[in-house]
Amino acid sequence: MNEVKANPEHQAVVGIGSNIFPRENIRSSLYLLSRMVSITAVSGIWKTPAVGSPGPDFLNAAVLISTSNSLDQLRTEILRPIENLLGRIRTQDPNAPRTMDLDTLIYDGVILDELLWGYAYMGVPVAEIVPDFIDPKTGVRAADIAEILQKSSRIIKADLELHWTGTP
Repeated sequence: MNEVKANPEHQAVVGIGSNIFPRENIRSSLYLLSRMVSITAVSGIWKTPAVGSPGPDFLNAAVLISTSNSLDQLRTEILRPIENLLGRIRTQDPNAPRTMDLDTLIYDGVILDELLWGYAYMGVPVAEIVPDFIDPKTGVRAADIAEILQKSSRIIKADLELHWTGTP
């Protein structure tokens, strides 16, 4: 008789960003995400100027999740459908304003976006939920990188409090 094994749990850090109705869309994305994965930590909400386009300021956050989905499944079966449901329209301009942007930044301890520590809108929220994560290239803690990013960029803590309890 063949033994059926449960899918292993994977840990991922997902970046969340929006500059079209961002307050509503960030809350909605968290609710929708919580219906499909286990959210174990949510950063604060951070406000930054749009990068690469003259659009409105972005609100950004990061979430730590557990999932049995592979990286590809997470992206194609969970994150992309949530973006679509929240009205994400993809254009040729990668910096165009958007209702929702969900990006897998770290998956099972591997940094997937090489620019993670290059932009405050990604690095600061990520460091809030995984402050002791060590960048394998530099050996520096995420919290220490975030401190430098905060001093060298125009990022401020937004007045939006989520009070996430882990349940929808």
